[in-house]
Amino acid sequence: MCRFLAYAGVPVFLEDLVAAPCHSLIHQSLHAAETKTGTNGDGFGVGWYGDRPEPGQYREVRPAWSDENLLSIAKQVRSSLFFAHVRAATGTATTRANCHPFAHGRHLFMHNGQIGGYGLIRRRLEGLIPDSLYGARVGTTDSEALFLLTLSRIQDGMAPAMALAASLGDALALMRQTGTTEPLRCAAALSDGETIHAVRWASDNKPPSLYVCQRGDSVVVASEPVDAARDCWQPLADNTLVTVHAGAVAIAPFEVAVAAAA
Repeated sequence: MCRFLAYAGVPVFLEDLVAAPCHSLIHQSLHAAETKTGTNGDGFGVGWYGDRPEPGQYREVRPAWSDENLLSIAKQVRSSLFFAHVRAATGTATTRANCHPFAHGRHLFMHNGQIGGYGLIRRRLEGLIPDSLYGARVGTTDSEALFLLTLSRIQDGMAPAMALAASLGDALALMRQTGTTEPLRCAAALSDGETIHAVRWASDNKPPSLYVCQRGDSVVVASEPVDAARDCWQPLADNTLVTVHAGAVAIAPFEVAVAAAA
């Protein structure tokens, strides 16, 4: 499984979370503590918002711990909202197009988890992506497919969290139709540059870890605490949505209903 973090608050350099802390995301790429896969070396990515509505993005297939360009960018880029992700591939190729976070328009998305039996439902799941967004699919991951499905619903006027829940429901319905016994597990974050929506959910009640830490002028949502200040890091319960907007944090239940037809 992958590891990621999302930050919102006063502008900080990316290195303050990606590289500098004792359990930074780069450290987690080699020594993750709360996942079966201790090493997350199948690429990485950062996405950040600056002076334009669309986010900047840097993704690479090299392990995060060995990419000097990541360290240089992290030292120079300051942002009030950014995503960072280190990848442990779950069946799809290690390519730049498959590295998170994914970007389209003003949105960023990243995911940790897996759609069980993805190879059996991939063609049908991709078929649910409307033509207007299918051209944006450049990789092969289940994560990118979920992102584009979610965006299609947001464009139709659905609230972001509901859109993600509906997309997961589509995937779960297809899984059940194929008879797969593997679970659908999801920790994910989505942003439009102003609000972060992050979820922790799984069909078998064993979702990937996710924490939130609020320190006055900043909020971090992360797979694992990045520093030793453990009192700040609140583990999110199963089936939970956390929304971060204008410094406020709201936590609510997150439910996924199986689509009636997919």
